[in-house]
Amino acid sequence: MAKTTRDIGSNGEDIAAAYLESKDWIVLDRNYFFEKAEVDIVATDRNYIVFVEVKTRSGTFFGRPEEYVTPQKEKNIKKAAEAWIYERKMETAVVRFDIISIVQKGNEAPEISHFEDAFR
Repeated sequence: MAKTTRDIGSNGEDIAAAYLESKDWIVLDRNYFFEKAEVDIVATDRNYIVFVEVKTRSGTFFGRPEEYVTPQKEKNIKKAAEAWIYERKMETAVVRFDIISIVQKGNEAPEISHFEDAFR
């Protein structure tokens, strides 16, 4: 049975969370929604609260996964991030926005690219 786009995305988020944890980051939240805005992963590297957008593709024929983070997507991530910070009364936290791009071709090891401070 072929994997759906949702399956590929969910698998990519699992890979990204494990990757961050392997760097001794702490994953604080996953799939946080505020209205229609979503943040895939909220983590801390102990210096920042990092809001991470994960983009996963099964190939690069149509471009690299990170190229699919549009200005509108960035705006939605920022909106969700503001709500996450507000709900936890962490307004003084230093935040950053990262992108993790994953290319997962079949059963091959995933290709992970981490773009720190990808947008502001």
